[in-house]
Amino acid sequence: MKKIFILTALTSLLAGCGGELTVDNSTVKELDLDRYLGSWYEIARFDHRFERGMEQTKASYRLRNDGKIDVLNTGIKDGKPKTANGKAKLTDTPALLRVSFFGPFYADYRVMMLDKDYQYALIGSGSDNYLWILAREPQLTDEVKNTILNEARRRGYDTGKLIWVKQDPLP
Repeated sequence: MKKIFILTALTSLLAGCGGELTVDNSTVKELDLDRYLGSWYEIARFDHRFERGMEQTKASYRLRNDGKIDVLNTGIKDGKPKTANGKAKLTDTPALLRVSFFGPFYADYRVMMLDKDYQYALIGSGSDNYLWILAREPQLTDEVKNTILNEARRRGYDTGKLIWVKQDPLP
């Protein structure tokens, strides 16, 4: 089952490659990786096969001894916990990482907007088919949501396609 999950993720990412890009997916100018590492709640995302039906999704990033980054995605689907382990590597562009959940195949992970305190982020890819809103807490204020949504719209993303992820509030 895990192989099917990973293969589906890979196929979806590769299917998004190619064609003319219709959005501005440029990255932030600087990324302090040490501050970015750790856990992020998925607040919203575009629909795609490898996360369809997932709730309470979370991504955790940890620096490895070889300079790459361990990626652990967790969530709940149909009442059951699901995980996907991957890795990321840095590129010459500070906020552009290459992420892989399947062998030698990597896809863009673009930090396009980042709070000065590293509390929320807008993430894109090499395609206009993928968009994520991440945060350190399971919920965002309406003011912060609007700030992120306005930035995504300014970049050409259709924010009406976002799925708002069910996250349990912190106790």
